[in-house]
Order: sequence, then C-alpha cells, then structure tokens
Amino acid sequence: MSKRNLALKTLVISMASAMAAPVIAETKQLPRIDVIGQGEDAVTKQPGSVAIVTKEELELQQPLSTEDALRRVPGINIKGEEETAVVANIGLRGLSASEAKSLILEDGVPVAPGLFIGNGRYYNPRIQRMESIEVVKGAASLRYGPSTIGGVINYQTKTPDDGVLISGRVGSHNMREAMVEAGGSSASGDAFAGIVATKAQSDGFMGKGYDMEDIMIKAGMALGDNQMLGIKFSHHANDANISYRGLLWDDYKAGKTYNPAPNDWYLTTRKAFDINHEIQLNDDVKLRTLIYWSDVTRDYWRYGVDTAASNAAGRWVYTDSLTGNNRTWERVGLDTRLNFNHAAFGLANEAEMGLRVFTEKSNDTRIRATRTQDRTGVNDRHQIDSANSYAVYGQNKFMVNDRLAITPGLRIESYEQKRLVLTSNNDSETTSNTEILPGLGMTYQLNPMAQVYGGVYRAFSPAENGVALDGLTDQQLEAERSTNVELGVRGASDSIRYELTAFHMDFSNQVVTGNSDPNLSRSNAGKTLHQGVEAAFGIDLQGGFSIDTNLTYIPTSKFESGDNKGNRISYSPELIANLILGYQTGGLRTELAIHHTGEQYGDSANTKEIPANAAGGIWGGKLDAYTTANLNVNYRVNQQLAVFGAVKNLTDERYIAGLRQGIYVGPERSFELGAKYKF
Repeated sequence: MSKRNLALKTLVISMASAMAAPVIAETKQLPRIDVIGQGEDAVTKQPGSVAIVTKEELELQQPLSTEDALRRVPGINIKGEEETAVVANIGLRGLSASEAKSLILEDGVPVAPGLFIGNGRYYNPRIQRMESIEVVKGAASLRYGPSTIGGVINYQTKTPDDGVLISGRVGSHNMREAMVEAGGSSASGDAFAGIVATKAQSDGFMGKGYDMEDIMIKAGMALGDNQMLGIKFSHHANDANISYRGLLWDDYKAGKTYNPAPNDWYLTTRKAFDINHEIQLNDDVKLRTLIYWSDVTRDYWRYGVDTAASNAAGRWVYTDSLTGNNRTWERVGLDTRLNFNHAAFGLANEAEMGLRVFTEKSNDTRIRATRTQDRTGVNDRHQIDSANSYAVYGQNKFMVNDRLAITPGLRIESYEQKRLVLTSNNDSETTSNTEILPGLGMTYQLNPMAQVYGGVYRAFSPAENGVALDGLTDQQLEAERSTNVELGVRGASDSIRYELTAFHMDFSNQVVTGNSDPNLSRSNAGKTLHQGVEAAFGIDLQGGFSIDTNLTYIPTSKFESGDNKGNRISYSPELIANLILGYQTGGLRTELAIHHTGEQYGDSANTKEIPANAAGGIWGGKLDAYTTANLNVNYRVNQQLAVFGAVKNLTDERYIAGLRQGIYVGPERSFELGAKYKF
C-alpha cells in the first residue's frame, strides 16, 4: 500500500469514527457564495436563463464526471476526451468546447488553474463531492468574472449530515469507487464538522486508466446570533494514463479500443482552502466575505513519435525521447459582497455591491529526458507567469411594481500580466488592461405561469500571458469582448415546467495571429457571431411517469473576418437535444436519458476529411452526429440503504467525440452497480 493511500484511509477511518452520531434529519448549510441562490423564487429573480442540476438528479444519474452531469443542460456542448473528464472541454451557446470562455466556480471560487495567465482547462473538479450544479447565462453573469461570455457554472459541494454515509460502486473496465461522508455537530448545534472522501480506480475505456483520491473537509460555527464562519479544505490527486494522442483512422474504423499512448501520464494534484464569513448586519443588510487559496500541480509526461514509422504501422510508434511539461499554479483571492434592501425613488430595491481581488502565479518547466532517465533530465524552458487583478461591481434591482423588475449593473475589471523567462537571462515583460462592462436585465411576470426575462450586457475574456506577451513583447491587446443579448420566457406549475430563450452574442475584437505593425504578432482583428435558441419542457404524468426534454439550436456560429470568414466555429454543433423519460414509484426511481449531438467541425478551417495518417498539429475534420442513451436506476430499500445501477451508452454507439493528434473515441457501453448505507 502506498503512503498516499495509507494516509487517505487513516484519515477517512478516524474522521468517520469521530463523527459517528445519531442521525439528524436537518441538512447543514454553511455560508458560501451561490450564483443562483436558495429559495423557491431563486430562479425567477434572475434576469437571465438559469439551470440547476439538483441533488436528486445527480443521485439518480450517478455521473462519472462533471461533464456527464452538464451534458443534459440546455446550451452546453461537451468535447469528450475520456470518461472521467480529467481535462475540461465545455462550450456554451456556440462557443467552441475546446476554448475556455466561460467561468467555472466551486462554491463561488474559481477552479481553473489560470484565469489570466492561461491553461484554464488543466484541472476539472470531481463530481463525487458535488451536491448540485448552478448554470447561469445572460445578464446575471455580470456579477462574476472574468471570462463569462458563455456564462457561469458553479459546482456546489456537499455538506454531510450528522452521521456516517458509506457508498461504493463497481463497473466496467475494472472501475471501483468507495466514498465516505461523515458529519458531526456540537450539542448546541452551533458548530459542525464533516468530511467527504473518495477513492476511485479504473483500467479505463481504451486502457486510459486512473487512480484518483479526493478529500474535502468542511467545518463551521455560529459567531453569535447574526454571524457564521465556514471553512473548507480539499485535497485532490489523480494519476491518469491519458495523452493528446488518439487512434489513427484505420484502427478507428476497425473498431480498435487500445490506448494509443500507453506510456504517457497526466499527473495532477490540487490543494485548496476557503474561508467564508457571513454577517447579517440588520434585517436589510448582509455582508459575505470569501478568502480562498489553491495550489495546482500538473506533470504531463509524453513520449515523442516517429512520424514515418507511425504512418507505416497505422498507429503511433514512439521514440525514446520523453518530455515533461510540468507546471504549478498558485492563487490567493478575496471576494466580498454587500447585499442590502432600500427604498430609493419610492420603490422597493435590492442592491448588491462587490469587490474581488486575486493574484495568480504559475511555474512552467519543460524537462527533456529519455526512456531510461525515468522523468529526470534537463529543464530547457523555465518561465514564471503571473497576474494581479481586481474587480468592482454593483447592481440594483428596481421592483417597479409587483410584476416588473429592472436590474442595471456595472462591472470593472483591471489586471496586470507579467512573464519572466528564467532560461533567457531573466528577461521579462508586462502588460495591463482595464475592462468596463455594463449590463441591464429585467423580469416581467405576465401571469402565474409565465415570466418574461431578458437583458443586454458586455462580457470579456482576457488574452492569456502566452498570447498577450507573445515573443516576450507587449502585444498591446485588449480583451476579447462580446455584446450579449438575451430574451426568454419561463414558467412552472405543479406538473409542468418550461423555458424558451433566444440569444445573440457578437464578438468584435477576438485575438488573431497577425498584425500590421511588424513588431507585433497579434491583434484584435477577429469577429464572430453566435445566435440561436434554447428550449426546455418538462411534465409530470399520472402513474409516476415524467418527461423532460430540451433542445439547443444554434444556426449561426461563424467567423465574420479573416481567412476563415463564413466558416463555422469548431466544436459548435448546430443541434443538441436531450430527452429524459422518468418513472418513480415508492422507493424506485428510474430514467432513460437520450442525448443527441449534431455534426460539428474539429477545426476553424472546417476541414471535412479526417487525416488518415500521423499528421502533426491539431487535427481537423467533420465529426458526424451521434445519439447515446443511458438507463439509470436508484432504489431506496429503507431509510439507511439504497442501491443503484446504470447502463451507459445502452446501444453501444461508436462515435468520434473529438480530434487532437488522432481520434478520441466516445466511451462504449458500460455497466455500473453500487450501494450506499447511512449509519
């Protein structure tokens, strides 16, 4: 047993033993920053399209990754690389799923390793510790930043109830997973501590195995009658046998399922610490403050290839050269928000003002080694990227009458970026930028079954250090900006729920390669346009049956300038749809979930043919549409015991999920079976 596994098991056992206590039905709620918020009217308060993946939905679905859980949310497209989504590939509303232009949070804290300095896809939270997911698109995104062009995704973590919950599941590809949730309260109920710990291993589809552990510890206490303090510590480690390389064409067509890079490894660790404080100053004023720190390490070891030998063999043939692209990121931040009600202009008003400050830094090394050196060698690229940023924002919701609410807002983001190259005589360069982002949202209650909402706002995505300081030269870039417009209607009754949204996103200054100034290599000359509709409908039928369906139709997602003018954005399908047929009786819940992703392109040139040989660079080609179905079952035997199972990709659909130096194959049919028991 490794020292890491022994430490994990010792911690889990000791925490579970210490917290074994009589079960209390009340669920603990520690202070945190929510994107949508709590309460029955939380959704209708938002001047934009929102979606919530609930605790009950996650319990039934039993997803292997956050991307599995998000796949059924309107407006979201997933570019899959492997079944547990170690690397995030999420696109919203026609934005490419291979680019990070939407903000991902966990309990209100940014989870991407670098928001300004780059490499935002290199850490993706584990779904096992999530209780629910909030997704916000539209003017409500203005409260957060940066990179909220597509919207905001906020993963909400579990807070264990008092007692001990043990769960586990096994599945195809030798997948096995064990989890402990344990919590305990003081006699007065004013203090609480809990842990969620997961250990998971698998040989993986196509031999892309992983060995993952994830620990989250939460604690909180009341500080008098009007204050509460909460802390959260998390530790994550994952050794994944994955690579940038996929199958070559002939092996894909032949149905092969081997790992195309069996000796490449993606090694990730993350530690994070959050402190949340909340004080209710009076009936109308609340102040929330969040301080956070995180440290991410990602070592990526890949072998070089012999291109000629690979073409001759029809599969990748590797050399003895080994490269470690090894990076660490550290971030410290503060986010404070003041909410208050007032009666200015003779109206009922709800106001929010906020300040966010953070600094982030990365240490980027490249180790040149050989097969016999075993991950040791010469560091021939060593650079330090850093960024300091702050943001202030304010919004005021004017409740004009019982039906109409208008919410203007303004956000200002300012940031400075720096790159220091240690392998080039400590040369350095800096750049800075300030973005002013106005927005206006509204809601209007037509009747008890229909609320109209809409808004217009400015969103931005900063150019990362490697682009903004390309060639160690200030490229004098502004951020990529988009003017977003949204209009929709939603409503619900006891048995029916629906939402229909039209959206328009107009980019005017995307960063592209090339500049009329010979001293610069980049410019803000790019233009793209994204517009479409999202529709969702659900109904509860008699006899315990239900139907939930949604459709995203994006007829326009295209370049409006440059060499690719008129082409469609890569990884932006025109049609995405979901159909979920549910049945519930007594303790039994089951669903058949059908997902469809339309055809899409793998590159901006809209290349139609997928390369048949070992072509270099990022691959292009047209990916055919595909449809998959999952069958999920959850049965609660009694208050303590529940069993669950799933058949995923029920029809064993074989499809191309993505391209990147080869073909990424969508996961084949798989089976899972699990149980959980509450002491």
